[in-house]
Amino acid sequence: MNKRLMLCGLLLLSLNGCGAGGDFADLQAYMDEVRARPKGAIEPLPKFQPYEAFTYNASSLRSPFQPPVKIDLAIKQKGSKVVKPDETRVKQFLEGFNIETFEMVGTLSNQEGTFALVRGAGGVHRVKVGDYLGRNDGKIVSISEGKIDVVEIVPDGEGGWLERPRSLTLKERS
Repeated sequence: MNKRLMLCGLLLLSLNGCGAGGDFADLQAYMDEVRARPKGAIEPLPKFQPYEAFTYNASSLRSPFQPPVKIDLAIKQKGSKVVKPDETRVKQFLEGFNIETFEMVGTLSNQEGTFALVRGAGGVHRVKVGDYLGRNDGKIVSISEGKIDVVEIVPDGEGGWLERPRSLTLKERS
């Protein structure tokens, strides 16, 4: 009982130190000094240049990420005004992507004909002869077990157009 009484007394003494003594004169003096200081000026926001829209006009040129095509100037082909892309034709979905992004992964055959499977543009797509592939009006001209032959129509740089053959070969699984 004596220990309990002593413990309660000690507890009351320690709680007395946490009481509101009201001795905050030094803190009150510091706060009064801070309030008495002159108010600072806020700097105005900086002036920004107005946004100027940029139109990219080099989309028909060779991508800088593709290796340059070596052209021997002595045997450079001249383009033709007769060969040109059909501007009135409705573009197919796979024409929105570079032909380099596609790889042949297989073929399918049925009574309707032979189809090739190409991977790219977010999935595997079935294509047939006559379909278009790539951004250069690449028309599929033949499909065999191991490759797809495509003829692209590309500008010659002098106002004419050239037909350029390309092939996608079957991707070997490793």
